[in-house]
Amino acid sequence: MSEEEKLLKDAKKLPWEDRLLHKNWKVRNEANIDLASVCDSITDPKDSRLRDFGPLFKKTVTDSNAPVQEKALDALIAFLRAADADAARYAKEICDAIVSKCLTGRPKTVEKAQAAFMLWVELEAVDAFLDAMEKGIKNKVAKAVVPAVDVMFQALSDFGAKIVPPKRILKMLPELFDHQDQNVRASSKGLTLELCRWIGKDPVKSILFEKMRDTMKKELEAELVNVTGTAKPSRKIRSEQDKEPEQEAMSEVVGPVPTAESSTDAPPEIDEYELVDPVDILTPLEKSGFWDGVKATKWSERKDAVAELTKFASTKRIAPGDFTEVCRTLKKLITDVNIAVAVEAIQAIGNLASGLRLHFSGSSRFLLPVLLEKLKEKKPTLMESLTQTLQAMHRAGCLNLVDIVEDVRTATKNKVPLVRSLTLNWVTFCTETSNKAVVLKVHKDYVPIFMECLNDMTPEVRDAAFSALAAIAKLVGMRPLERSLEKLDDVRRKKLSEMIMGHEVVPVQTSGGSVPSLEASEGAFVRKSAASMLTGKRPVQAAPVIKKGGSIKSGANKKSDGTGQLKSSKTIEAPEDVEPAEMGLEEIERRLGSLLQLEIISQLKSTIWKERLEAISLLKQQVEGLQELDQSVEILIRLLCALPGWSEKNVQVQQQVIEVITYIASTVTKFPKKCVVLCLLGISERVADIKTRAHAMKCLTTFCEAVGPGFIFERIYKIMKEHKNPKVLSEGIVWMVSAVEDFGVSHLKLKDLIDFCKETGLQSSAAATRNATIKLLGVVHKFVGPDIKGFLADVKPALLSALDTEYEKNPFEGASAVPKKTVRASESNLSVTVGGLDSLPREDISGKITPTLLKSLESPDWKVRLESIEAVTKILEEANKRIQPTGTVELFGALRGRLSDSNKNLVMATLTTIGSVATAMGPAVEKSSKGILSDVLKCLGDNKKHMRECTLNALDSWLGAVHLDKMVPCITLALTDTKLGAEGRKDLFDWLSKQLAGVSDFSDAVYLLKPACSAMTDKSSDVRKAAETCINEILRVSGQETIEKILKDMHGPALALVVERLKPYGAFQESFESAKVMSVGPTSKSSSRVGKSTSNGVMKHGNRTMPSRAIVTKGSKTESVTSVQDIAVQSHALFYVKDSNKEDRERMVVRRFKFEEPRLEQIQDLENDMMRYLREDLHRRLLSTDFKKQVEGLEMLQKALPSLAKEIIEVLDVLLRWFVLQFCKSNTTCLLKVLEFLPELFDTLKDEAYSLTESEAAIFLPCLIEKSGHNIEKVREKMRELTKQIVTICSASKSFPYILEGLRSKNNRTRIECVDLVGFIIDHHGAEISGQLKSLQIVASLTAERDGEIRKAALNTLALGYKILGEDIWRYVGKLTDAQKSMLDDRFKWKVREMEKKKEGRPGEARAALRRSVRENSSDVAEQSGEVSRSVSGPIYSSYRKNYGHSELQMDRQLVPQSLAGVNGPTDWNEALDIISFGSPEQSVEGMKVVCHELAQATSDPDGSAMDELVKDSDRLVSCLANKVAKTFDFSLTGASSRSCKYVLNTLMQTFQNKRLAHAVKESTLDSLITELLLWLLDERVPHMDDGSQLLKALNVLMLKILDNADRTSSFVVLINLLRPLDPSRWPSLASNESFASRNQKFSDLVVKCLIKLTKVLQSTIYEVDLDRILQSIHLYLQDLGMEEIRRRAGADDKPLRMVKTVLHELVKLRGAAIKGHLSMVPIDMKPQPIILAYIDLNLETLAAARMLTSSGPGGQTHWGDSVANNPSSGTHSADAQLKQELAAIFKKIGDKQTCTIGLYELYRITQLYPKVDIFSQLQNASEAFRTYIRDGLAQMEKNAAAGRTPASLPMPTPPPVALTISSPDFTPLSPVHTNALNDAKSLNVKSDPTNFNLPPSYSEDSRAINALTSSRGFTSENSLGDQRNERFITGVTSGTLDAIRERMRSMQLAAAAGNPDAGSRPLMSMNDSLNHGFSSQIPHASDRSGAENTVQSGVLPMDEKALSGLQARMERLKSGAIEHL
Repeated sequence: MSEEEKLLKDAKKLPWEDRLLHKNWKVRNEANIDLASVCDSITDPKDSRLRDFGPLFKKTVTDSNAPVQEKALDALIAFLRAADADAARYAKEICDAIVSKCLTGRPKTVEKAQAAFMLWVELEAVDAFLDAMEKGIKNKVAKAVVPAVDVMFQALSDFGAKIVPPKRILKMLPELFDHQDQNVRASSKGLTLELCRWIGKDPVKSILFEKMRDTMKKELEAELVNVTGTAKPSRKIRSEQDKEPEQEAMSEVVGPVPTAESSTDAPPEIDEYELVDPVDILTPLEKSGFWDGVKATKWSERKDAVAELTKFASTKRIAPGDFTEVCRTLKKLITDVNIAVAVEAIQAIGNLASGLRLHFSGSSRFLLPVLLEKLKEKKPTLMESLTQTLQAMHRAGCLNLVDIVEDVRTATKNKVPLVRSLTLNWVTFCTETSNKAVVLKVHKDYVPIFMECLNDMTPEVRDAAFSALAAIAKLVGMRPLERSLEKLDDVRRKKLSEMIMGHEVVPVQTSGGSVPSLEASEGAFVRKSAASMLTGKRPVQAAPVIKKGGSIKSGANKKSDGTGQLKSSKTIEAPEDVEPAEMGLEEIERRLGSLLQLEIISQLKSTIWKERLEAISLLKQQVEGLQELDQSVEILIRLLCALPGWSEKNVQVQQQVIEVITYIASTVTKFPKKCVVLCLLGISERVADIKTRAHAMKCLTTFCEAVGPGFIFERIYKIMKEHKNPKVLSEGIVWMVSAVEDFGVSHLKLKDLIDFCKETGLQSSAAATRNATIKLLGVVHKFVGPDIKGFLADVKPALLSALDTEYEKNPFEGASAVPKKTVRASESNLSVTVGGLDSLPREDISGKITPTLLKSLESPDWKVRLESIEAVTKILEEANKRIQPTGTVELFGALRGRLSDSNKNLVMATLTTIGSVATAMGPAVEKSSKGILSDVLKCLGDNKKHMRECTLNALDSWLGAVHLDKMVPCITLALTDTKLGAEGRKDLFDWLSKQLAGVSDFSDAVYLLKPACSAMTDKSSDVRKAAETCINEILRVSGQETIEKILKDMHGPALALVVERLKPYGAFQESFESAKVMSVGPTSKSSSRVGKSTSNGVMKHGNRTMPSRAIVTKGSKTESVTSVQDIAVQSHALFYVKDSNKEDRERMVVRRFKFEEPRLEQIQDLENDMMRYLREDLHRRLLSTDFKKQVEGLEMLQKALPSLAKEIIEVLDVLLRWFVLQFCKSNTTCLLKVLEFLPELFDTLKDEAYSLTESEAAIFLPCLIEKSGHNIEKVREKMRELTKQIVTICSASKSFPYILEGLRSKNNRTRIECVDLVGFIIDHHGAEISGQLKSLQIVASLTAERDGEIRKAALNTLALGYKILGEDIWRYVGKLTDAQKSMLDDRFKWKVREMEKKKEGRPGEARAALRRSVRENSSDVAEQSGEVSRSVSGPIYSSYRKNYGHSELQMDRQLVPQSLAGVNGPTDWNEALDIISFGSPEQSVEGMKVVCHELAQATSDPDGSAMDELVKDSDRLVSCLANKVAKTFDFSLTGASSRSCKYVLNTLMQTFQNKRLAHAVKESTLDSLITELLLWLLDERVPHMDDGSQLLKALNVLMLKILDNADRTSSFVVLINLLRPLDPSRWPSLASNESFASRNQKFSDLVVKCLIKLTKVLQSTIYEVDLDRILQSIHLYLQDLGMEEIRRRAGADDKPLRMVKTVLHELVKLRGAAIKGHLSMVPIDMKPQPIILAYIDLNLETLAAARMLTSSGPGGQTHWGDSVANNPSSGTHSADAQLKQELAAIFKKIGDKQTCTIGLYELYRITQLYPKVDIFSQLQNASEAFRTYIRDGLAQMEKNAAAGRTPASLPMPTPPPVALTISSPDFTPLSPVHTNALNDAKSLNVKSDPTNFNLPPSYSEDSRAINALTSSRGFTSENSLGDQRNERFITGVTSGTLDAIRERMRSMQLAAAAGNPDAGSRPLMSMNDSLNHGFSSQIPHASDRSGAENTVQSGVLPMDEKALSGLQARMERLKSGAIEHL
């Protein structure tokens, strides 16, 4: 054993520390190896040995021996892999040691040091790592700095910004940017780019760029373009790795478990604020003179001072301090008088908020109210700064939504709308930028504020409130807001939902798992260089790819970067290795083996050139003879490069070598790129030699065929640039010229080629090189076109001119430039770019389209917008006007917004920019532009020529980028756009013609044919001319088949025009003629038609336009053409009504009574419509300028009239407009023909039972009336007859307003005719205009005219009126002068005499007689009227919408008097009711006016007799109006005005506003009215009626008024009855999607709402209702349902049933047990028991248990209590004592404000019943005031009773016991029913014998027992109630349950049966047969006790057992029995 081995063996026994620090390096080396293996064997990170090893490494890694140091690092790496985070305690010392000693060592050492650093980061010792790096980058040796930067780069790249804090790295970088070493600067740039990937470009720029030199900035800007996507960590820290095995184990069972990274793919956002250090600004602010400046008097000084603060505060992060005084000062400055100071102060606040963030929150709340108040200013600069500051305050977190609630609430109530709207906009912003939790917390505070703002008067405020609500809904969803939003109406809710839908953004889900990191950490460490990020070494991707298999040589990396751009998705094979490894000659010879003879190789080594030449010749022969050459290619090429090699001097040998290489390259199937690389330098040098040039160039071309020219060019650039021989460059470029000509440019990277030419070729000092380069660029121009010039714009002018000359020699050939040679290599291995037209490189400008730029394009400042547009242009220029579509979608969106800019100059600049973008982007612009072309075309609608020229230039640019067929759809739409003016259409047609002229075949042009043909009917001659030219071009470039197809869809003038144009194309003629015959129907819609004049040189023949030269042709020829056309269309229908939409046309009609001459555009619209709906020959004649043709057209119409009546009705409005046009023309012949035709037309309409619609009347009648004063008598006569015919056929009420307007005409003859027409209408149709008779005052005013004819006509008309109306006419003629009255008087007297002569009776008599006949025949009329109304409300419009409603008017003329305007006195009222009942809806309005007038007068005097009269007629009035509701609504639904509906509802409202009138309405009437109103409230058609929303509101208000004022008992009964399903016949026709069940459900819901309203106030109205009637209706409802149905409905939570139960519960609650005394109408002893009884008992038990029973008020018992039958002493109270107690209770009520009226009424009743009782004796102790109040109150009650206004519903107290002569329970007060008093038994003498038997008395209302048998005093019962609802008293019930009562009654019956059979008694009650279940008990009048005989026979009188149902019947019988016994 040697000494060394012994040393090593002994050393192994030493402790680790001694071994590792041993003086012998081999011992140390072995120790490190052993330590590494021990660490590798440790599996538990908590192993104690690791703690021992940790401190050792700080010395081992600094070993001076390099191999030992490497082994020490290996051991450290093994240690770090075995350890866990506890090892981090040693990190600082070890990392410092590594930095100081390892980073300057051998490459392997550096690599291992970096791997160790990465493991420290993995063990979370990041701070120690970065501390070490801070020292490392300060190393003076640049070689040590680069690895430090690289390892930081790698740590950030692998672990991400979450583990490696960017803030520390950002602090280190600035000093590296200025490092003297180039590699350090490159690495720092790479690290900066990596930071950009993790934290974004903007934060890095803002923090670092200001610390860089400009050159560095530019370089980085260029590199930043390549930084795309978001980065993801590829490696995890150890603690996360430990969790992964658990997850993997779980995933085997459960499935994949998302890791931390996969669940949050997006990296955490790094806040730039956290990356910078805070800056103290208070100290420099003090020094700057801020405090003096802000107090200065000059505004400029104040502004400068604040500007200084703004500047200081603009720093990213401000150090916290005391800013209180600063904020106080700023608060004052916000309100500074100078706007500039205020703006500066506001900006300073915004900067402070951004810099201080949470430290500024208190100050923000202090300043907020002032800022919000300042929003009232309208200055744009101030508004903008305020908005930005407020947003900054929220964004910085100074304010949140919770803090600002009160300030917002105050601001939204500000009187300035701008403050309100901008505050809401700010809150919207805050909401959108807040998180969901905050909004959920505060939305309840904000929503009410926004809801209130929705009702704001200002639209902007409302819109802002909508946006705010939408923002909240978008964040928290609709559910939390539902309750608040229920208050919104449908329109607002719909708008809000649309806004929310518009706001919604679909979340983009990114999926991707985490990259396995164990493999990366445990595998071989891959060293990454930060510099590799630079100069496009590789596209920077979102996630770095981890490569395996060791590092790649940097040189190889650099060389292969050229092909690194290749991306192939198909091939997965590894890329070809192009860098040849070094191989010695011996190795080459060994590999050649037996391939070649050894002699050849030895000869090639010879120094004698001949031998070498001979050898190479032999070699060539052998190579040519080889069969499998492919396998030996590389070795042969290597041999030739070595022997004879490229240093061979002999030319012949050189030539032979090149030929062999060329042969090999051209023969083998795949020539390796390695071989090309081996040969390329030598071949390039051979090209420079003239002797070998041809061979070398041929060889290079062969290489291109083998591997593609792209690879050769990339490699040869560098060789040519760096070679010292200038010939290599110049001749190489000459070869490039030939190569481009041979192969084209499709395989080349043109950017590199052009850069090479610019930087090397054109910059060369050698002329030959420059000339060759110019030739090369010329050849490239041939393939790529003039776009190449954009890349050479910065070349010297002399060279540019030379280039232009070269371009001319090589013109652009485009697609026709086909390469001469092809490449053999497969495409996947080539770097192929898009060839041909778009092969020039395009730059990605997405990095330059920043959010700031896009935002600036939307800036409110036009200068900023202009600068932004110019910035886009500059970006295009920088990209050589060749850009990629990436990222331009947002740019187009922003540019589109500028096309509608208010500044026209900006629009033009935008158009120019859009054109430039299209040119720069090429065909891709179509997909990226988002349809911006349509918006560009809209700019042609501008009236400025310059704007239109800009638009056309943009279109030219667009056409250069995309083909015309892509533009056709947008152009077609633009041509049909009505907003495009005449000039715009003309320019567009001219442009199209110009483009189509350069095309020979373009099938898509046919789509332009329709709009072009439509434009042939344009009113502008220029448009027509341009369209004509365009049509010629379209027909030229479109194919025959295409045109034939399109002709089938064309009609009318367009078809004729196309046929005319196609006549030169004779071959097509026949097919076109057949197509023309086939065409039927109207022409396509066009906006206008050719004008009538022929001044433009175009003459019209039908709908063909012919050149002016056609005018000279003979008339016979023209006629023949016309006749041929007529024959062609004879077979078609005369009218095209299929596409007619009369409703749409009528909506366009402006309804005026006054006539206006037709305007030009109206005439053009008429011509269009006539062409559309009338056959060609007919409309050609009617629109002809020749009146003879027009007469022919009218004759055609006359012939067609009987057979085509329905079609004529459909186009009647069009024909009437044409008749109006003829009335306005001067040709009498045509006019007379029209007047001959019109009576026939109206007779036909009459036969069809059609009446003119409102729109048709508005079209025709104004003109007819105005022209009726024609100067030709014959025409006037015809017009007069025609007008009378129209009035007769149609409604006189419809015509009358137009005739009245004629009375105001300027034409005297017209006025005379109209006056006569008024007389005619009064005489023949007076009933129809009865409501418009006040207009007679216009006629009366004409009696003062100078013109005698007018005066005469007016007097005649008024005389006719006098004949009809009698003396009533004076009411309608208005105020007249004495002279006028005298004239009228004379004329009236004359009329009376004339009537006497003719025996026509007296004036006005006929009218009165007719009115009487109407009333007599009212039932018949009502019946007929009902039928008519049903016909009106039914489907009265057929498909041609006939107005059949006027059959009703015909009936009215027969049945209703000629005039029903009332005369004085009550007949007015009755007449009005007649009109309402039997008149048409329009006529009934006049009746309702009278009714409203009478109601108003009567209401003004409520105590007058007029009101009493109206009360009697109230029910009849409401009945009339209830029937009228349906008629008026049905009438309005046909399209008529809603005037009559409004009147009906208003009249009902006035009626029900008066309580007396409302109370007088009967139950049956109320039933029909309420049903009708509820049905119309539910009708879905009502909102769509005229003023539908107002009608709905009126219906609602009226319903509420009815519930308030109508008799509440009736209301309850009606509504409870309506809870049952409604009869289907009551409903209008069902909607297609709704069933009767769903409608009944809605109806029931409405009824329930009404009942809820009544029930809510039941406590205060309990004494106004008849509880018996209500309980009866509840009983009937429940019995109808039955128990089974009730159980079923209760389970289904049925609303109607629940409502009935609620009403019953409320009644029981209010009345307590006394409710059982109101069951008089319920058969309580029926079997089974009535359901209501069970519910009453249940409610009593429940309420008693809950102690909720209300003590029964003045009229009822608190409870039934215990029976007092066993207490005989209870009946011993004296009557006087009882009376006193009764009075005391009443006085107590009078003293209470709530019950004083009831108390007074009860007191009044007692005074009536007991006149002898002195009530004032009870008031001796009361004050005089109280006694006076009582006295006055009684007097008032007496007065009310006398007037019949007794509050019948008030309950009565228990009558005193003296009134009774029998023993009975005391009376329970009950509400009234409809009964009449019984007057048949005025008195009854009864004997009283109290000793026979004793009935148990019940409690009175104050629970005191009454002895009913002790008194002998009698009284008279008188009917003191004047109302129809008379008070009645029925006997009450005793205490106990119903069963106990029945038992008690049975005992009473037995006792009665045992009594005296002789004694008789008269029953005490009778039934009123006229009303259902109405009972009235009559209290007997007892005589003196002298004992008068009873005249009634003994025994009980016979009674109807069923009628006397319930408890009362039983009690009455008992009473009868008791009296009989007595």
